[in-house]
Amino acid sequence: MGSGEAKRVALIQAIGTANPPNCYPQDDYPDFYFQLTKSQHLIHLKDKFKRICEKTRIKKRYMHLSEDIIEKNPNIGIYGAPSLDARLDILVREIPKLGMEASMKAIEEWGQPISSITHLIFCTSSEIGLPSADHQLVKLLGLKPSVQKFMINNQGCFAAGTALRLAKDLAENNADAQLLVVCCEIHSLVCFHAPSETHLDILVGSAIFSDGAAAVIISGRDGGGNSGSTINRLPLFQIISAAQTEIPDTDEMIVAKIREMGMQYYLSRDLPKVVSNNIEQCLLEMFAPFGIEDWNKLFYTVHAGGPAILRGIEEKLGLAAEKLGASWSVLSEYGNMGSASVLFALDALRRKSVDQGKSTTGEGLELGVLLGFGPGLTVETVGLRSFALEAAK
Repeated sequence: MGSGEAKRVALIQAIGTANPPNCYPQDDYPDFYFQLTKSQHLIHLKDKFKRICEKTRIKKRYMHLSEDIIEKNPNIGIYGAPSLDARLDILVREIPKLGMEASMKAIEEWGQPISSITHLIFCTSSEIGLPSADHQLVKLLGLKPSVQKFMINNQGCFAAGTALRLAKDLAENNADAQLLVVCCEIHSLVCFHAPSETHLDILVGSAIFSDGAAAVIISGRDGGGNSGSTINRLPLFQIISAAQTEIPDTDEMIVAKIREMGMQYYLSRDLPKVVSNNIEQCLLEMFAPFGIEDWNKLFYTVHAGGPAILRGIEEKLGLAAEKLGASWSVLSEYGNMGSASVLFALDALRRKSVDQGKSTTGEGLELGVLLGFGPGLTVETVGLRSFALEAAK
């Protein structure tokens, strides 16, 4: 790039989300879960599960799982029974389909031809198959055979941040790049297990995990405003920076292994404390160049991993009430959808900004941050710049 040329920037143009049709109210889920797994005799575990569900602040969750699936594949509802084949046979079909639904909503908002998409980034930790989900999505959407594909597997809940970091580089360094980024998780099939007397982590996961897909369109644009076919498209956010950090000595905080029984997972009770204790350093490193020291001057989209994590971040950063409102809303209305959750929160943030008559897509603020975290422990920190709402509508 010559000295007279403006540096290209990465712009989020549109967001789409999708969920399976089965909606389960959290108040009713303990009865359904223990009935579905024929575990009604485990009265003390059911009472414990009810208490966990009550503390989640989740109102409802969407899941692909149904009674019909369990009836046809009974091993899925038996703890430790071999069921991986049955799970993957369903996931290989359904992951690309749910990703397509979210993608079509984003593309419709974007308003440009599907043929304009030059790159596809697909993230999931719920399915493993070859050809992979990105290949299947190309066919379902009718993308060009020349679309440049990137598949991100098994990164867990931080994968959306990884995808945005990759998309930023691609958008800034490829002329006329138009990227489709998709995160899709169907936890209810890969992570679903009957309650166990010896594996209590399952009760926590069963109380919070849910299914969803989110898609964003990201375009490259030079400093003069030229973005090829989307020159007149007014953006939602600019990705101004992106970084990944691994927290030392935290490998055992989140552990998940693919086994014959499905995904066997373990969650440390110290997870919320470790996450909240390390978030501020990530913000310091990213926003020091912008002279920001008061964290209330940023807008936030944080992975809705659970109430203890969100409360810990609020307290550690000294955030005012409702600063994490978008993330709390996603947790309440959808549960923990893994990699898709933080993009649901980004969508909720910009819609809330419109509804409340704020001046920008970032609740009236110019700068903000998207935070994803997951196994490793790995933290993805994505700096965002919002745009005037008159432009974003």
